[in-house]
Amino acid sequence: MLVSNVRAARLAAGLTQEELSRRCHVSRQTIISIERGAHAPTLMLALVLARELDQRVDSLFTLEGAP
Repeated sequence: MLVSNVRAARLAAGLTQEELSRRCHVSRQTIISIERGAHAPTLMLALVLARELDQRVDSLFTLEGAP
């Protein structure tokens, strides 16, 4: 299961969901789904999120229960 730390990183960066969605060229609903863990982003979107949030991809997303 994919665990998303995007919400915490977004709040630490002082961004709203709307601001982050504009910076990443996706809908606000996409950001909401990623934050809830209901949507796994593409590699490209994960890289863009990491850049915009000044984080590493592996700090934004982790696998829970993975071997």
